[in-house]
Amino acid sequence: MLSTRRSFLTGAAALAVSPALAKAPMVETTSPVYRMKVGDFEVTAFSDGSFDGSTKLFSHIDQAEADRLLAKDFRPVGEKLRLEVNAFVVNTGDKLVLVDSGTVPGFAPTLGKFPERLAAAGYKPEDFDAIVMTHLHADHVGALTMAEGKARFPNAEFILSAAEMKFWWDDGIMSRAKKEDQFFFQAARGASKPYEKAVRTFDKDGEVVKGISAVALPGHTPGHSGYLIASGADSLLIWGDIIHSPSLQFAHPEASIVFDVDPDMAAATRRKILDRVSADKTLIAGMHLNFPAFSHIETDGSGFSIVPDHWRL
Repeated sequence: MLSTRRSFLTGAAALAVSPALAKAPMVETTSPVYRMKVGDFEVTAFSDGSFDGSTKLFSHIDQAEADRLLAKDFRPVGEKLRLEVNAFVVNTGDKLVLVDSGTVPGFAPTLGKFPERLAAAGYKPEDFDAIVMTHLHADHVGALTMAEGKARFPNAEFILSAAEMKFWWDDGIMSRAKKEDQFFFQAARGASKPYEKAVRTFDKDGEVVKGISAVALPGHTPGHSGYLIASGADSLLIWGDIIHSPSLQFAHPEASIVFDVDPDMAAATRRKILDRVSADKTLIAGMHLNFPAFSHIETDGSGFSIVPDHWRL
């Protein structure tokens, strides 16, 4: 028989004052690492942390609609909006591959946790064979260098879109950028320069490491790319920054964030890839989805909704 509300609350109150339970100290930490298999590959998600952004960062969505969606998602309503940052490691059995690397130091005190979490998970920087970059924004290049400016991953090939590399190293574009955007150029250049002898760029979709293929997803940045991880019958698309706020942008794919270099193209790319992965039932992961990020997407009216992947041993 189902408990009545009164009996449930009475029992809960009794548990709350139990002396035995009250003696246990608070742990106050959660696991920032999650591993899963994609065919024969092992993919590990890392949380780099999170920070408080704002609903005002997004276009084509007013505060009333933002509040409605946040409440629907059981999030605090208001302008403050929690944004998460993730990075991934792919072990193909032959190659150890890093997909982005978290946030640069100083961005926010709650970010930049990736290097310590990578070490705690048992990975040594010298063991990595390749780094594949979705793009070179400051919340993706953080662990690439050490404090003295040297490459953290000394044996890794540095792989990214040719358009991405060209954009951030174009002095003309940098000179025309707003003063507040100069930081992004400096971060991109500072992180990629130590790898200049290890750079390999690509200018079309296709395999960049055996079992890992680049997928052009331009708009957020000119060379923004996703990576399709494929092994046997399984696949996973790590799509970078297609979505920054799951609460807002799945319902409103037209809503772009102020960090999009080309907001209209970013919105069109977002709609296109959401249509594709929902139709194909492709497992996806992203750098700003709620950790551990592995999810499926389904159509929902004029927008989409996210279905987190079930926890797996």
